[in-house]
Amino acid sequence: MGLAILLGVFGVGVVIGFPVAFAMGIAAASAFWFEGFPMLITFQRATAGVTVFSLLAIPFFVFAGEIMLHGGIASRLVKLASALVGHLKGGLAMVNIFSSMLFGGISGSAVADISALGSLLVPVMKERGYRPDFAVNVTVTSSIAGIVIPPSHNMIIFAVAAGGGISVSKLFLAGVIPGILMCVSLAIAAYILSIKHNYPSEPFPGWRAVGRASADAIPGFMTAVIIVGGTLSGVFTVTESGAFGALYAVFLTRFYYRSLSMSAFKLAVVGAVRTTAMVMILIAFASSFAYLLALYQVPEKLSNLLVSISDNPIVILLMINIILLILGMIMDMAALILICTPIFLPIAVGLGMDPTQFGIMMLINLGLGLCTPPVGTCLFVGCAVGKIKIEEALKSIWPFYLAILAALLLVTYVPAVSLWLPSLYN
Repeated sequence: MGLAILLGVFGVGVVIGFPVAFAMGIAAASAFWFEGFPMLITFQRATAGVTVFSLLAIPFFVFAGEIMLHGGIASRLVKLASALVGHLKGGLAMVNIFSSMLFGGISGSAVADISALGSLLVPVMKERGYRPDFAVNVTVTSSIAGIVIPPSHNMIIFAVAAGGGISVSKLFLAGVIPGILMCVSLAIAAYILSIKHNYPSEPFPGWRAVGRASADAIPGFMTAVIIVGGTLSGVFTVTESGAFGALYAVFLTRFYYRSLSMSAFKLAVVGAVRTTAMVMILIAFASSFAYLLALYQVPEKLSNLLVSISDNPIVILLMINIILLILGMIMDMAALILICTPIFLPIAVGLGMDPTQFGIMMLINLGLGLCTPPVGTCLFVGCAVGKIKIEEALKSIWPFYLAILAALLLVTYVPAVSLWLPSLYN
């Protein structure tokens, strides 16, 4: 009955439009009340969930991304991408995907990627004869590279949800190849569609232009190098790397590029505070929710259910992916990481999967959920930027879904895709 109350109150809260964080908090408080526990326990568990030192890295990561978003870095990365891959068939689509790979590695945010790159590239693609739905779909699906390619604050959330026993440095390394693989898969899909619809290519500007674009963009890209490199080298902790990365981003955009105005700085601060507050509230109440899931032995019961259906690891991992894909269609990514990690990680580890590999699998899976209705944040933002209806985008987005699913299956069933780089670091 207690589990039914927990899940029932949570489900009703989500359906009637409560923010996920508050729906979890109310559900946890209701279950604690039913079990006869003092209401204070709800808030004690919530407080314990956010008093984790590594979570301090999240506001720094988010702030660095906001500074890059408002400081003009995106346009420089687009120029570099255009010089390198714009001459291919469907050149602007390739530029879009490659720019997302570069910008995502700096901002770590899919929504920031769409806001920055979509506003630059989607109008230009439409002017050059690309179908609006194609332009939006390329922008939306490639944006989730920022979730997988480090640095990503979602990796920190996963590490915390996993109980703190997973190295964030290993997660950073593990995300590099899968992120690139996903972008290559999307580029192949875009190339095939570009041939089908005879989309244009851009003239190659020459190697001198490539050099100039690289020289202009590399200082911005160094933000990611500072954050990831500082963590991997052991010079900084994850939190310290985030702080130095944020300071570097402010210095670069304000004094080197001179592209960060005071009004843009204020917008970056407000955006970072808003995002951080949302994430921390979510983590706090998810901690109480996860405590009750463990109390009701949900991970063990679900594990027994899956094993009763099949004892084949390939089938069980496929079922986990399907469950995550379905949940990703109706819930926010951060909430699902916090709820599902304690449930599915023990099952995956029991099947012999490395926790780091599972983390990358989950990030790609739930990243795809950001691009799917009915609660696809990236899909909504992309359609708003491209000024098209969601229904119009969904009619032609399926080749890009297939490309991401191909990368997801490789990460799920080929451990070397995500674990080769971390093995070199060891």
